[in-house]
Amino acid sequence: MQLTDSLKNLLKETATQLKGAARRRFQAQTVMGLGYGGQLLAQEELGWDRNTIRKGIKELTTGMTCVDNYPAKGRYKAEEHLPNLLEDIKKLVDTQSQTDPSFKSQRLYTRLTASEVRKLLIEKVGYSNEELPTSETIRLKLNFLGYRLKRVAKVLPQKKFPETDAIFEQLAIINQSSIDDKSILRLSLDAKARVNIGSFDRGGRNRIPIKTEDHDFEPKTTLTPYGIFLPNLDELFLYFTESKVTSDFIVDVLSDFWKSESWRFPDIKTLILNQDNGGENNSRRTQFMKRIVEFAHEYKLNIRLAYYPPYHSKYNPIERTWGILEKSWNGSILDEVETALNFAQNMRWKGQHPVVKLVTQTYSSGVKLTKKAMDEIERQIERFTNSTHETFPNLGQWFIDIYGGISI
Repeated sequence: MQLTDSLKNLLKETATQLKGAARRRFQAQTVMGLGYGGQLLAQEELGWDRNTIRKGIKELTTGMTCVDNYPAKGRYKAEEHLPNLLEDIKKLVDTQSQTDPSFKSQRLYTRLTASEVRKLLIEKVGYSNEELPTSETIRLKLNFLGYRLKRVAKVLPQKKFPETDAIFEQLAIINQSSIDDKSILRLSLDAKARVNIGSFDRGGRNRIPIKTEDHDFEPKTTLTPYGIFLPNLDELFLYFTESKVTSDFIVDVLSDFWKSESWRFPDIKTLILNQDNGGENNSRRTQFMKRIVEFAHEYKLNIRLAYYPPYHSKYNPIERTWGILEKSWNGSILDEVETALNFAQNMRWKGQHPVVKLVTQTYSSGVKLTKKAMDEIERQIERFTNSTHETFPNLGQWFIDIYGGISI
């Protein structure tokens, strides 16, 4: 048999369309048809592997077909031996990770090295040194989960005060309770920087050339995005306001969320609110504490306020969603309020569109309670104390329980 160019192309194309035993059988029949030296000729002219050809000839002459077992090749992944490994790593690292503060990427930066994570898995989770993979494998698993271990100067906290580590330890315990206890729902809340509405260049690229104004000194209005994020469900709710983000605004938004979504959570008795310790929502803000206590009693819910320490608010999970919003706005002209809202509605977080609402009410800042009125509020809340922690037994400014008529 003479191998012409057209015949070689036909044989190659036919072989590529076959798989496994059928392909080996076809190659073996072809080589046997070529006669003496057919294996070498097929290797040189057709690019076929001689070991595969020999296996095909053996199958053809004996009538026995070899069964392929590709899954048995190589080593099993670490999570095959340790089914809970990835989930345990995520629990340890998630509270120690922060988003990109420039919101230009979705990367998460963690404070923990791979060797430190391995050490914590042994000390806190109960793994043995022998059953755990190496630190290098742990590093690969962290990258697979989306955590970046590279130190980036611009994402490091500006300051660190003494209680920081103790606050993070307590945050990890409280946030984990929302996973272990089905009667607890965790919410992450925060506002993004105000956005000027007008024909202003916001950076980025756009396929359609658009003329913009040189300066944004006089915008039509400004919008502030405020988000409620459910970390355990990966659901996002965005509220936009042209007014100020005050204590009353925050609790009104929370009330609107619960009125519209509470039917989904009939078994929820406690809400954990992760926030930064900002001026309008910290635990010493009298109007905020008054309104959140009223919210707890109105809906008969227990509220646990769990704040992130100063200069570390970027560890709050809601911060990770702002990068997606910035990306959806990138290179676009937000010349109207409706335009900004439409872009927000079209963004996706974990494959889902957020719920987007515009709050039209105007809020006044500076609302305060008298000392006597605040003393009454203090009697209705419980600030956290930890007698087992020798260095920082009192973290009552960061962790507060409010009882809405149900025991926690």
